[in-house]
Amino acid sequence: MSPDTGTTPDSRLDSLLPPEMARRAEEVGVAKAARSKRTLFALAVLAGAFIALGGVFASVAASGAGDAPWGFVRVLSGATFSLGLVLVVIGGAELFTGNVLLVMAWASRRVSTRSLLRNWLVAYAGNFVGACATAALVCLAATHELGGGAFGAYTLKTASAKLSLTFSQALVRGVLCNALVCLAVWLTYSARTTGDKIAAIVMPVAAFVAAGFEHSVANMYFVPLALFVKAWDPAFVAGAGLQGEAASLSWDAFLWRNLLPVTIGNILGGAVLVGATYWFVYMGAHRDRGGHRP
Repeated sequence: MSPDTGTTPDSRLDSLLPPEMARRAEEVGVAKAARSKRTLFALAVLAGAFIALGGVFASVAASGAGDAPWGFVRVLSGATFSLGLVLVVIGGAELFTGNVLLVMAWASRRVSTRSLLRNWLVAYAGNFVGACATAALVCLAATHELGGGAFGAYTLKTASAKLSLTFSQALVRGVLCNALVCLAVWLTYSARTTGDKIAAIVMPVAAFVAAGFEHSVANMYFVPLALFVKAWDPAFVAGAGLQGEAASLSWDAFLWRNLLPVTIGNILGGAVLVGATYWFVYMGAHRDRGGHRP
């Protein structure tokens, strides 16, 4: 027994159980909602850049896999993409899709609707800036020429495929994606160590990428990078025979046919399927009639 904490050494190393995870999620939400706009925006820019770096890593892995089986390439791409959320969680940054879990603190009336929406809007804007800025740097570094142009070809084909989805397809894929992303974040609330957090993140993130689900912040990197390559290096596009893919790319199509429905889906998937559900099970169901937990 520790004289300072009243707990045994082993109890401090055990993972938290779901009811404790719910309380931690609520406390995290309260702290995030209290951040100043300046701090929140700066950390959101970092998160957008971190997710973009995960996209770079995933693109290298997928474009360099050659003739490997489709499923293997998808899982490899997903595992490497998890770098982005690892950097966000371990490094400390504000990711819009993860911050959807603030609904747990909001449902407990510890965060106001105004604070919730302010956090989402500022985080979303910062993520967009960070992801797009990283995409621009990646293009200026001529990273699309790696692997004899394989990196660039993968980027343009990926972006074109994203913009070929119907509104409903993009929305549902956004729901499924952020259910997995928020489950990854939820699992980190059980963790006591950095290693535990990383282990909790990798599989859910690898699953959503492998299945082709849609993540709004990841798309803020993938599609703008393809648009930058199209605009800034048309010789590469022509030389690689990617005019067809490039023709389908535009900012209007990205913003309205992809980013809008994916963002709506991400909110629904994270807030309803994960946040609201766990709040009801572990917190809401145990509140007394006066609105307080026993």
